[in-house]
Amino acid sequence: MKRVFAVVLAAAATCAPLVVGACNKGGSQPASSGSSLSVAMIPKGTTHNFWQSIHAGANRAGKELGVEVIWRGPLREDDRDSQVSEVEGFISRGVSGIALAPLDEAALVGPVNDAMSKKIPVVIFDSGLKGDNYVSFVATDNVKGGQLGGERLIEAMGGKGKAVLLRYAEGHDSTTKREEGFLAAMKAHPTVQVVSASQYVGTDVEEAYKRTESILSSYRKPDGSLSIDGIFCANESSSFAAMRVLKDNGWAGKLHFVGFDSSDNLVKGLQDGTIDGLVIQDPVKMGYLAIKTLVAHIKGQPVERRIDTGVQVVTRENMEQPAMKELLHPDLSK
Repeated sequence: MKRVFAVVLAAAATCAPLVVGACNKGGSQPASSGSSLSVAMIPKGTTHNFWQSIHAGANRAGKELGVEVIWRGPLREDDRDSQVSEVEGFISRGVSGIALAPLDEAALVGPVNDAMSKKIPVVIFDSGLKGDNYVSFVATDNVKGGQLGGERLIEAMGGKGKAVLLRYAEGHDSTTKREEGFLAAMKAHPTVQVVSASQYVGTDVEEAYKRTESILSSYRKPDGSLSIDGIFCANESSSFAAMRVLKDNGWAGKLHFVGFDSSDNLVKGLQDGTIDGLVIQDPVKMGYLAIKTLVAHIKGQPVERRIDTGVQVVTRENMEQPAMKELLHPDLSK
């Protein structure tokens, strides 16, 4: 039987490509072998918990559907050329479909248009793409996520004070929309002043640490404390970097902080009071539905144009609730 290939590309962090049926940096063996349909999933990156959860959800769907899931991805979330090359490579192989989480909302438009023109359907997930030339978009409502984060920070600050938005990186639709949502929430509360909203910390944790420390140090008072009252970060890596900066400089628990996404370290920060809230997506569900949607379309079944995978705010007060615990500690072995 002729093998049919479908590709799921999750544009997130720049990662090295995996060889089909083998392992690469951050890669894994296919979830199923010997199936007539193969689906390749390419995330923005492979190191963050978020992407590992996406992978687990995709594998779960692959097992249910009897579809081979191949995980490939760049090592850095800013390696546009690597992701473009991955898309082009799968187009040249004549795959049956592509599910892509664009690392850059503009740079991937051309490759996606190329795929669609060659009758290779594309499902976008996690992060948006400019235009509408794709089959479906499976993702969090990121504007809502940013708004929820802003509202939680306002609550933690007692409804007044000065806040700083630590932006992630340019070109990423998902985090840009979270930042827009955060600023919208702040605008609705004039008693809170956003004193910085245009500085980016970058995609790498160490780079983000240095930039965050530099930004916050500009607000340092003679006694070592800060003249601001709260900060917001829009993704896992920048949130982790900011938490380290607060702890290393003695600002933990003295500056209100709301982050985005979850990891074991961020959960500890929530438990010890360094973090006032985490805006949590459901990446397992996102990976699962990306594969399900792609395969359904390939099989000629109708699919929704936009699929919202949900978003919640977790705090110390609600983190032990079963639903919140599942989001904070997903079982990736299922």
